[in-house]
Amino acid sequence: MLGGLVYAVACAAAATVLVASGLAYFVLDNLRGLGSSHAIGNAPKSTDGATNILLIGLDSRKDQNGDPLPNAILRQLHAGSARGVNEEGVGGYNTNTLILLHVPNDGGKATAFSIPRDDYVDYADAVGPQQHGKIKEAYGVTKAFTEQKLMARGVHDKHALEHDGREAARRSTISTVRKLLGVPIDHFAEINLAGFYDLATTLGGVDVCLKHPVQDHYSGADFPAGRQHLNGSQALAFVRQRHGLPNGDLDRTHRQQAFLASVTHKLKQDGIFGDLGRMRGLLKVARKDVVMDAEWDVLGFAQQARSLTGGNVEFHTLPIEGFGTRNRQSVNLVDPDKIRAMVHDTLDPPKQAPAPSASGSGAKTTVDVLNGGGHAGLAAKVAGALSQGGYATGKVANTAPSARTTVRYGGQDGADGPDGADAKKIAKLFGVKAVADPSLPAGTVRVVLGPAAVVPSLGGGGGSAPKPTATLPTTGAQGGAVKGGGIPCVD
Repeated sequence: MLGGLVYAVACAAAATVLVASGLAYFVLDNLRGLGSSHAIGNAPKSTDGATNILLIGLDSRKDQNGDPLPNAILRQLHAGSARGVNEEGVGGYNTNTLILLHVPNDGGKATAFSIPRDDYVDYADAVGPQQHGKIKEAYGVTKAFTEQKLMARGVHDKHALEHDGREAARRSTISTVRKLLGVPIDHFAEINLAGFYDLATTLGGVDVCLKHPVQDHYSGADFPAGRQHLNGSQALAFVRQRHGLPNGDLDRTHRQQAFLASVTHKLKQDGIFGDLGRMRGLLKVARKDVVMDAEWDVLGFAQQARSLTGGNVEFHTLPIEGFGTRNRQSVNLVDPDKIRAMVHDTLDPPKQAPAPSASGSGAKTTVDVLNGGGHAGLAAKVAGALSQGGYATGKVANTAPSARTTVRYGGQDGADGPDGADAKKIAKLFGVKAVADPSLPAGTVRVVLGPAAVVPSLGGGGGSAPKPTATLPTTGAQGGAVKGGGIPCVD
């Protein structure tokens, strides 16, 4: 979604320049003020002509001056009240959307990497004693400590504190993402909750597709299954929902990716770049809700990234190793070295043979994990643990209640074949026996979790786990690329 707005602004500007010099003046005048941040700093930039852009979605109920959004807007967003924002601290300054968009210099396919917001990481350029935490909190932690330091020096102007605090927060967020992914960040764009709403409203709503009906009073999401048209308020609920989804935040990340793909599809299908009135509306949203770095030539970028509205973009969710508790908070555990290798190898694919499976057969066994035990989120945790043992992640979802954990496998080779061998290893982790199931396809093991199931440890289960590969997950809770060019259907 955020990327759609950034690209919309850039392309609207470029398209307008082509109409007439008078219109070009209009666009340039409307772009003034967007490039107001110097948080990027002097860190190394891309040297191959490509552009890496960090897209930051800020879950703040305040505007750029630190004032609460109007109550009418907050009601539309299901985001509390102005009193709650001011007196109770509702909302905070979490970066609930972090997407690195890589645009090649040859007009080829763009690649986007979503960073799950609860990834536990080392901060970079953070101000204050907290140097580790959820990646979404680097912004707010740094902002708060920066403002404390400024007030200790005698700075008490509210808007000055807000501006300087946010600049330090952006600097820390950018540096933290740069450190985690191991790639340069050339530019960034930041948008808050009101910007998401304004974008969808200005576009006249967007089309989305859901695999299943959903209802969630926290976000306001109440949608049937299938393709449907959402207004601005509904669109925000669509991308904010995490309660009631099989994989929680990971499914919300896929929602954000699908929405972004839908926005870029709409820009092309509706001919918005040829409609001066609608471009004017997009630019108004940008001036009100978006902050970009001062060095970004958005007109030049629009020429480089013409292919984005043709759907030539693919979205990936960076993997987690599992779940844990840090400082009494539930967090995602990550392997920074693996993430850096995955990002590098996705952008510059190595030429090598595929890694062998856990059974040594040369083809990975796919493991479905279905949660029949009633413990929310357990299927995703188990699937993540098994993936670290060399198994490919298949279907991860809730299922009908099951009194006990079961492990079944497909294939025609019986217990001594590769499917049976892998099923035995997996069943041993849960203390049960594997059973053949002719209804399952070859190469598939299906685990149904019962009430007593826990996340298995593969450290002592009969041999060491294979070394991590640099391949992004393709299925399951974290995997499955969301592709542009249409209206992708998601959970």
